[in-house]
Amino acid sequence: MKQFLLLMALFGAFTLSAQSEKDKVIETVSKSDIEGHIYFLADDVLKGRATGSPELKIAASYLANRFRSYGVKPNPKTGTYYQDVELKRVSPPSKVSIEINNNKIDNYAFIFPSPIENTGDAIYLNYGLEEDYSGKNMQGKVVVIKAGGPEAKDARAAFRLRSKKQKLAKDNGVLAIVELLNADDNIWGFIQHNFNEPQLMVAKDEDGKDNKDYDKQAPHIWVLDKEHAMANTLQGASTIPIKMSVNEKQEEPVISQNIIGVVEGTDPNLKDEYIIYSAHYDHVGIGTPDETGDTIYNGARDNAVGTTTVLSMAENLAKYPTKRSALFILFTGEEKGLLGSEFYVENPVLPLKQMVYCFNSDNGGYNDTSLATIVGLTRTTAQKNIESAASVFGLTAIEDPAKEQGLFDRSDNVNFAKKGIPAPTFSMGFTAFNGDVTKYYHRPGDEANTLDYDYLLKFFRAYVLSGRNIGNDVATPTWVSGDKYEEASKALYKNTPIKD
Repeated sequence: MKQFLLLMALFGAFTLSAQSEKDKVIETVSKSDIEGHIYFLADDVLKGRATGSPELKIAASYLANRFRSYGVKPNPKTGTYYQDVELKRVSPPSKVSIEINNNKIDNYAFIFPSPIENTGDAIYLNYGLEEDYSGKNMQGKVVVIKAGGPEAKDARAAFRLRSKKQKLAKDNGVLAIVELLNADDNIWGFIQHNFNEPQLMVAKDEDGKDNKDYDKQAPHIWVLDKEHAMANTLQGASTIPIKMSVNEKQEEPVISQNIIGVVEGTDPNLKDEYIIYSAHYDHVGIGTPDETGDTIYNGARDNAVGTTTVLSMAENLAKYPTKRSALFILFTGEEKGLLGSEFYVENPVLPLKQMVYCFNSDNGGYNDTSLATIVGLTRTTAQKNIESAASVFGLTAIEDPAKEQGLFDRSDNVNFAKKGIPAPTFSMGFTAFNGDVTKYYHRPGDEANTLDYDYLLKFFRAYVLSGRNIGNDVATPTWVSGDKYEEASKALYKNTPIKD
């Protein structure tokens, strides 16, 4: 009998050791679990998971308890699964009056709502870019500019240029920026809803001091200018009569949470290197109704799906750790300007130089169920780890096909990339950012029951196997030589020993 039991024990040990990486993934990633997570996170009861809302706190509790149930260790700094993110809610000015060239302006949106009282002349300054300031004295002037740039015509491209234009204005002593934007009614309605409502920002800077950016930045206001009618009228004028009266904004503190967990690696040396598995769990809350009257923006694709990739990874690694350690982070405030990840990289719970890769997951939608689209796939040396994992589950991993959208810089991964950490984003398959992607992107129709769960099962398994491949690879992942973030990476890891 003893010999029989010994043989059975040896057989069991052999079977366990012979279990493939694919088997380990299949064992822990099931369609029923996927559906359970997404249906909960995208339920109407969570009212679209707006940052700072009580409903997002419910989602946070759910996610923390998932980590706990898997056996994932908590945030090493707090002993809980939470990292409090200190934010402040800034309500736009309540009293606003703007006249340009003796015409009252009713369609405006605050890009930066600083107060101003000014009557005088403004200067038309084309796009407000470097060459437009050359040789001109703009000290104390209000500048009127066209939105975007010569090669950046739409609202999204114009928004990406805001920080650059604000810095140029500040460096040149500009009093206020009035930016003329050509947009259709649908886009303008979205802009007004987002920018004339209370906005959130990180309350503390990297030194732990109150964030005073709103007290330093000149007011920056977008004005609707259909078909460039105003710009065409003003561009030849030497001076433009302008009156601006904007009162003080209101501020209040808001505490939200990043959700954090850790699984230690198995290799005595490689366990000091960490792979970050990240996604944001907030969405945009309640907004303009669609044609059915639905006002809840459920965010099943964006980003209950991404959140579920991290949960799937956590469950798998808690049972079958890789050689490298894992840090799981679910961010708040992505939809409000990548706030949770911005806060995290300035307040990390473990040294950033130990983070050798950030495997983010974020989604708008999908239009090809044969693909997994990885934004930044070809920018890191982990490309083969991801491509091979996707192929195991019948998917083809492709690079971002919509570079014009600037997706790499629009999700939480970019805050880690700026620090030098290789950081692509794993997304559902799309061949262009249109069609079934934009149909659901930030729309009330992004409901759990509209997803293809047979496809998602392959998608989640591909993500988990990709993570396992990276976590077990003896070679530490890096940026591909020549990448724009390579220099930041060298600075981050300069004192870190290189392992063979």
